[in-house]
Amino acid sequence: MPGPTARVLTLLELLQSGGTRTVTELADRLGVDERTVRRYAGHLIDLDVPVESVRGRYGGYRLAPGFRMPPLMLSDDEALAVLLGLVAGRRSGLTTATGAAGETATAKIRRVLPERLRLRLDAVLGSLSFTAPPSEADPPDSSVLLPIADAVTRHRPVSIRYTAADGRRSERTLHPHGLVAHSGRWYVTAADLTVGEDRTFRLDRISGVRALPGSFEPRTGADPAERVLTALATAPYRHEVTLRVQGTAEQIHTRLPAGIAVVEEQPPPADAEPEAERWARVDLRVERLDWLPAVLASLDRPFVIERPDELRALVEALAERLTASARRNPPHA
Repeated sequence: MPGPTARVLTLLELLQSGGTRTVTELADRLGVDERTVRRYAGHLIDLDVPVESVRGRYGGYRLAPGFRMPPLMLSDDEALAVLLGLVAGRRSGLTTATGAAGETATAKIRRVLPERLRLRLDAVLGSLSFTAPPSEADPPDSSVLLPIADAVTRHRPVSIRYTAADGRRSERTLHPHGLVAHSGRWYVTAADLTVGEDRTFRLDRISGVRALPGSFEPRTGADPAERVLTALATAPYRHEVTLRVQGTAEQIHTRLPAGIAVVEEQPPPADAEPEAERWARVDLRVERLDWLPAVLASLDRPFVIERPDELRALVEALAERLTASARRNPPHA
């Protein structure tokens, strides 16, 4: 059961929602008697909160017009969780039809945040890209996300400690380009000065972020989201698959997303008819092949398997099973 202090704060929240609240209504909402409501209102007045008493049949309590609460007291993690939740909801369509509620809520929260925290969260929202609807996953550590977002915005180098997938640990110096949220994972794309190459790093494998002096010139035309999708699609896996599919990249990506497949549309042969549909080269790197035959069938487009032969055998086996099922007679009652 909440204590008196918690009920006083709840009373303040009810009054902040606007209008005049009757003593009977407040007593019912707080689970106390009317005499206690009056005592709680007195506590707020003692704290210099301008609570006004309204007399009459429909009287009660209200806040004085124009009263504003002090800055919202949220920790970095709490503010980050709220704002990212609102942004992710808008991006995934989990808000009202117009999206106005999410936008106005975001604006209200930003307006009452302390300037230091607001600027840091603005850096996150300004440097973040979404490549897929959010899914269940551990949220990023704010002690990693906030300084990296600040470095992206201000074009400042950072030093990080990184643990690779195989457990190897290293310290690296980065010029971070952008942040990307993809299928529940968080990534930063950056120039890795330690090896002299562009790399993609998972935020949950980063620790010990430290801002370094100086600044760097940001690259023009670099798309962090595209970089992450390409890195995921070309990561080393057990099988390398190459296909030729008749169709556009957009049509192929309906079944083989950009984070899985790299699609390169091919120019038509010189002697091709003007209305002839183009073919595209599709490259994948996967741990298993058993799911691909059904996906290729669902594309419902002509395709050619260039490699590996094992995939060709799996497609033939699926075709034989489907043919056998289509020819099978229903059992007698």
